[in-house]
Amino acid sequence: MENKVIDLQEFNMSDEELFSQVDNNKLESEKITAPRYSYWKSVFRVFFRDKLNIVLLALLLLVVVFAYIYPMCIQYDRFANINDLTAQHLTPSQAIDKYGFSIHYILGTGGSGEPMFDSIWFGARISISLALICAAINMTVGIVVGAIWGFSKKVDKFMTEVYNIIGNVPTILFISVMVMIMSASFWTLVFAMTITGWLFIAYFIRTQVIIIRDREYNLASKCLGTPIFRIAMRNILPFMTSIIVTLAATEIPSYISSEVFLSYIGIGMSDMSLGKIIEMTNASMFVTGRELEFWAPVAVTAIITIVLYVVGQKLGDASDPRTHM
Repeated sequence: MENKVIDLQEFNMSDEELFSQVDNNKLESEKITAPRYSYWKSVFRVFFRDKLNIVLLALLLLVVVFAYIYPMCIQYDRFANINDLTAQHLTPSQAIDKYGFSIHYILGTGGSGEPMFDSIWFGARISISLALICAAINMTVGIVVGAIWGFSKKVDKFMTEVYNIIGNVPTILFISVMVMIMSASFWTLVFAMTITGWLFIAYFIRTQVIIIRDREYNLASKCLGTPIFRIAMRNILPFMTSIIVTLAATEIPSYISSEVFLSYIGIGMSDMSLGKIIEMTNASMFVTGRELEFWAPVAVTAIITIVLYVVGQKLGDASDPRTHM
């Protein structure tokens, strides 16, 4: 194929029209016109794109208001009507007839004459606080230990043996023994749930770290002498945000469920948590006219755990950078 020589005079244009001077100080071709990327803005943009997430988030905020703000705005005394037999085990209609219409009595009264609505949300505050504290401790320790565990082969050998020994002990059995040895209090249950609870989170994080620890940029950082802890905190964990959020969304409801189960079988804390309320109203389930005393706290527990789990899972999905495209 012959190369054809083009005669510029054929265009009948001057040199100024054919060619334009380029200012060396303004290299237009070097300008980056791509929009700036903000990770968290993209997370919330994806999260609020789904209208269902807005409804669930509003429901979660409502739970927070009733569990933490509502108890501070009322004067609640569980034993205020304990000597008034006519105030005990009232259905919602009977309670409204006796006290007048009030949000306190829309679920009737309990065995001590206490408003069930108030009792449930006071108990919800205790159960949710327990779950948040346990999740914060276990997630913090588990993430840090898991990152080092997955990146250091020496630590991996030791921690794997520890996990094989402790991991075979049933968690419920361990918590039960701790509660029986110590007092059945709020902080005893926190201690029992966190003394080994972080180990399972650490093992999960370790598995995720192993998947990405041998990537080129991590090997380069290691060759340059970067400490393992810094590599784990700077190079690995930031890429696991969605995994960590999803894990937290699973852990928080599970602690509420564990507290309710332990209290229901009689080895939970002595505080009037949701589990304790369900355990004390268990007999009402079989008495005609008192069923609501049992099913109301059960329903509230189910709503709280489901909303926390679903919102957390949705937020975890939105935290995945692959959904930001």
